[in-house]
Amino acid sequence: MHRVLVVDDEPQLVRALVISLKARGYEVDAAPDGSTALRLAAERRPDVIILDLGLPDMDGSEVIRRVRGWSRVPILVLSARHTSDEKVGVLDAGADDYVTKPFGMDELLARLRAAVRRAEPAGPDGRGDGPVRTGSFTVDFAAKKVQRDGRDVRLTPTEWHLLEVLVRHPGRLVGQKQLLKEVWGPAYEKETNYLRVYMAQIRRKLEADPSRPRHFVTEPGMGYRFEP
Repeated sequence: MHRVLVVDDEPQLVRALVISLKARGYEVDAAPDGSTALRLAAERRPDVIILDLGLPDMDGSEVIRRVRGWSRVPILVLSARHTSDEKVGVLDAGADDYVTKPFGMDELLARLRAAVRRAEPAGPDGRGDGPVRTGSFTVDFAAKKVQRDGRDVRLTPTEWHLLEVLVRHPGRLVGQKQLLKEVWGPAYEKETNYLRVYMAQIRRKLEADPSRPRHFVTEPGMGYRFEP
């Protein structure tokens, strides 16, 4: 059974989340402010944290930074803030995903399930090097190969590296800055045009309809998400 820590100062929302999560078999703790959240995170060691940014005692971004000082627990942010800069800021602080209020409960639960899956080792060595299969293609990390319809797909080293970062985090929103830093290096963190060009190439090679991608989804102004 997985444990979820809900951090929000809206009692009605917390009550709804607690009821929904417990009905689906989760253990749930709740915190109305950042200080309580930090204490419960250390004491209860949740598998996932659902965190509102607008807390009464500190900004949610500060909670993320403090938790990231000692834990890699997945953090799913809830917020009414809509600007790309604010969303990118919390991703850079260490959040794993971002859901804008108001939100649908089904969407939130789907994001939560994805966060739980990401937090679990995919193989006995914990590295998750087994093949990833979708309805369209297969990614074999060990062999560094991609196949589509039974045929090898030729990828450039840069395309492979970008694909690997996304596919190793299924369902997770990976920020533009993180992708640029991991694939091209710290000096390229502002070169978002690189991402547009290479993502277009990956979609052309792997998506059934590159103009309407199913697996490599753009979150405008924020980053990209791989959906298996």
